[in-house]
Amino acid sequence: MSQLQPVIQLQSMAEPLLNIQEMQVWLDKAVAWGQADSPDTQRDTCLHLNRLRDLLQQLLTNMNNMSSTTETMKTLPFLGQFLGRLCWNPCVTADATSRRLLFQCLWGLYSEHPGNAVERKANQWIRKVLCQLATEDDDAAAQAVMKNMGVPPEEYYLKVLRKKVALLQENIGKSCSSLGDINQRCSCDSILATSEACVPLVTCPEAAPLIGALLQQPVTCVRAALSEDFLDALSSAYLSQCSSLEEQTVISLWYHNLSSLEEAVLSQLEDVVTNKGSTPQRLEEQLAQSLLPKACAQHCSIFLVVKDIFRSILKQAEGVEPVKHLIQTFTSCFLRELALLQNQTSISLKALFPESPQSLLLPLLTLPSEMSQEAWRRHLNWLSGSLQRLTEEEEEGDGDGSSSSKRHHTVFEAWFLLVQCGHWVQVAVQLLVTSEPEDCGPLLWLLTFYHHPTNRWHHRELQLMHAKEAWDHLHSFFLISARPLPVDCLQSLVFLLSSTQPQQPSPSPLLILDLLVNFAVFSQHSLSASTQILQAVVDQSGLVDEAACVLSSLRPRLNEGSRSSDDCNRVHLRIKALQNTLVHSV
Repeated sequence: MSQLQPVIQLQSMAEPLLNIQEMQVWLDKAVAWGQADSPDTQRDTCLHLNRLRDLLQQLLTNMNNMSSTTETMKTLPFLGQFLGRLCWNPCVTADATSRRLLFQCLWGLYSEHPGNAVERKANQWIRKVLCQLATEDDDAAAQAVMKNMGVPPEEYYLKVLRKKVALLQENIGKSCSSLGDINQRCSCDSILATSEACVPLVTCPEAAPLIGALLQQPVTCVRAALSEDFLDALSSAYLSQCSSLEEQTVISLWYHNLSSLEEAVLSQLEDVVTNKGSTPQRLEEQLAQSLLPKACAQHCSIFLVVKDIFRSILKQAEGVEPVKHLIQTFTSCFLRELALLQNQTSISLKALFPESPQSLLLPLLTLPSEMSQEAWRRHLNWLSGSLQRLTEEEEEGDGDGSSSSKRHHTVFEAWFLLVQCGHWVQVAVQLLVTSEPEDCGPLLWLLTFYHHPTNRWHHRELQLMHAKEAWDHLHSFFLISARPLPVDCLQSLVFLLSSTQPQQPSPSPLLILDLLVNFAVFSQHSLSASTQILQAVVDQSGLVDEAACVLSSLRPRLNEGSRSSDDCNRVHLRIKALQNTLVHSV
């Protein structure tokens, strides 16, 4: 799925050099900042930090392509003065990325074998500046305090920073003071300024309590907005793993910063598409660690954004099974997290699923374990009938302008809800193993709709016919035949799995494979005969890895049902034996 895999284009040539006029503009800015000893200059420095990092990176790239320090100084005569000014600006040097780039730029100007007076003088100056950067500050008052107290510089500055963080945190923790009088100065006025001042500190562990307090501050006042630069810097630091944030701080960041939330969701999608060997158990652990289900349970708005991203991806890639598995696992984790908060929140299902057909909402969100096995078939027949009626209304209204578009949207939303509640699709496949020919129609229709929701070129009937043909073969192999089958009897099934007939839609191999694996696991056929059938078919059709994935997805779902312990043990043993067979056949 190419839309989830960003294409990285490597640039073979260096970026163009900054000209002298551009360098002069930045030098004027650095001179105006000075040592950032006023609130205005501090704020302006912080607001320009992102662009400054880009500039320093560009300078570093160009310096690395220069033959010598002399050539660099001739091309950019203001470079040394510009870097020197930045080194004395604490708002710049407090930012880990800017500080690292400054070090690299200075080191890039250093000449290992100086060839003239300019390079020798540059080396002396660079050694002095690097020493200043390494010792944090040479302020006389600070040096005197450290000397009298016998405190090392690093410990001194850490204590100063922690004290400042504690004071700022105490201030933003005060309740809004403008509620009684709109003309009164509000204590929330300091929140924007504080968040801007935190831009260079987002990678600093000592600032974590202040960052957490800013993000979790209740928004009771229009003046309590956070700086976009602060949110962007924090998001960038978190995504690049340069900042370690507590769980609640991460969730609050997503609540405030949409792009950060989108990056987190797309990261999960990229991972599940590229990592083909991920097991359902590993996927569930990965989602829990990502905090996305927990964040969605706490904030309805976050859940709606995440669901909208999934919806957009499915519209482009309805047949990508790993994406469906991710959505199903995510929804399962989300519902568990929501259940844990049921005493703290009273949000309705309609608010969480506003676009889903409301008649299908509760029936699909109900877990199979919440009703008896005897009720499963009746429940699934009702779901299948309801979905069929929606698709029939869609087809009857084709060509009817806005009304047709609305029906298409309703069918898609019904399918999207079915994908999120994939546990019922799995139960349907399982019940097909023990169904009689007269009972399998509604379940096969539901399975076909799950794999072919859009009925492109009106081929759903043909797909349903293929599914019924495959079911007939499997029913014959596993439930009627009492003895091992000759391999050539399986060719019809292999043909369906790999059919590419011209002018006709090929059957969905995953639909048929799902049926095959479930028959091998849940039928009463002997294990040896089931193993022989499964191995022969998947070997000849080249779907060994896919069959192994289907088998691995069955194990956790068994624990969600209401089977007896003896039956569960039997099924687990069959799954393990079949998995071992497939592993050895690779």
